[in-house]
Amino acid sequence: MATITRRQFAKLAGVGAAAISFGGVLAACSNGAAADDAAGAGGGAAKQVIVSMTPGSEPAAGFDPLVSWGCGEHVHEPLIQSTLIVTNADMSFSNDLATDYSCSEDGLTWTFSIREDAVFSDGEPLTAGDVAFTINGILASPTAEADLSMVDEAVATGDYTVELRLNRPFNILLYTLANVGICPEHAHGDDYGTHPIGSGRYVLTQWDKGQQVIFDANPTYYGEKPQIERVVVLFMDEDASLAAAQAGSVDLAYTSATFAENAVSGYDLFDCETVDSRGISLPTLPSGSTWESGGASYSAGNDVTADRALRQALNVALDRNLTIQHTLGGFGTPAFSVSDGMPWASDAMKVETDVERAKQILADGGWAAGDDGILVKDGVRAEFDLLYMAPDTVRQALAADFAEQMAALGIQANVRGLSWDDLEPLSYSQPILWGWGSNSPIEVYELNHSKGWGNYACRANEATDALLDQAVAQPDIADSYGFYRQAQSSEGGVTPDADAPWVWIANVDHLYFVRESLQVAEQKPHPHGHGWSIVNNVDQWTWQ
Repeated sequence: MATITRRQFAKLAGVGAAAISFGGVLAACSNGAAADDAAGAGGGAAKQVIVSMTPGSEPAAGFDPLVSWGCGEHVHEPLIQSTLIVTNADMSFSNDLATDYSCSEDGLTWTFSIREDAVFSDGEPLTAGDVAFTINGILASPTAEADLSMVDEAVATGDYTVELRLNRPFNILLYTLANVGICPEHAHGDDYGTHPIGSGRYVLTQWDKGQQVIFDANPTYYGEKPQIERVVVLFMDEDASLAAAQAGSVDLAYTSATFAENAVSGYDLFDCETVDSRGISLPTLPSGSTWESGGASYSAGNDVTADRALRQALNVALDRNLTIQHTLGGFGTPAFSVSDGMPWASDAMKVETDVERAKQILADGGWAAGDDGILVKDGVRAEFDLLYMAPDTVRQALAADFAEQMAALGIQANVRGLSWDDLEPLSYSQPILWGWGSNSPIEVYELNHSKGWGNYACRANEATDALLDQAVAQPDIADSYGFYRQAQSSEGGVTPDADAPWVWIANVDHLYFVRESLQVAEQKPHPHGHGWSIVNNVDQWTWQ
């Protein structure tokens, strides 16, 4: 039996009823298999798995790729629908619906050939017209979260050939397409989100809102038959997820460093590396500036972080490993960029912790201790508000640890948690601890390009822009990596030893309790958001 602390017992007392009710919820499955196998799905006739996810993972708009399913901030493979291509564990691409694709020399036309044996779960064939319908539908939808703004239109040039015609070269499109599920033109209506039809590995069998969704293997799927024939997803808070594992009611339960200390009998702790990055934006302009973004004008600039030497010192002084031990229980890796470990990452972004060097950078930059020990330069006191989005306790803890470490340098960071409505107007004037991370170079581009939607550091640099624009213009994705690396180098100027517009802290591991007899397939680095990414390849999981 697992041991729990008194604090956790008090929390679990409030969710005991939820754990007891799992059997009743699962018994609602159409053939009763989930109830039969709930105590141990391995070897069950249904070859099913029961997985817990955060309540926020439940798609508010349903399972419609024309809105947000599969895309948005927390991207994942859509399971119900097929995609043109997929990304592999090493971030290379493989074909799914596409049998071949190519890009014109000017980077403005992508042509996809579509397999001819794919059918939707209602038996209708999938054609290039459905691909064009999906892409154009996303472009026309005001609520769509997939960023296809670089596409002017999709045109079916034959039954199984489609062209995507772009308004600018932007090869990051491919990474987005790896998560855009193709919908049937003949069967897409107002209720599609609750009754989706697709050509993917699974079909949606049941959705009890606020509780669970059930997927069954799609008998008309053109690919290899899924090893797991039924996937039951339960939506629950973190403490209830732990209770479910302790009760043996789930096969894989999400958790966090707070609860990972618990040894759950019959389960292993599964630790997934991520690009779920936490970092602080450092406005590079002086206060009183303005910044244009998304058609809006913002007050911008901060007299403290506008100092280049101070930004460099923040990066050099931070002991990231110590922060990870203090705040994540060791379940994380030091972050030096928004894309550590990816093919487009740059070693030039890495920095060794050296407090004495940081002090020397500050001294050489004209910062000296005032009467109270806080550094001062030209009348500017080294004090700023460090904001984070409340009520995120992980970000709060990371910010507090950062502030404690910087205090030893004579830099005072006042940690404040705000709602998004209060935080957003301050995005370009105050240092903010953000959460990022994608299986795509999109954030390298958007956080560092002068016109990027994530350029909260307010940095405009022609050399950086030119390198990033060259990266996204390459018809061959592999040719883009070198340009991304150059942009994240002394030439691009975003490194800790150059302009240092961000101070990156940690990549937060994603943790799960997994039943010992369940073999989870190799995972891609998980992006930001603790949800559907874990089941990207659930069809390849096996029971031992």
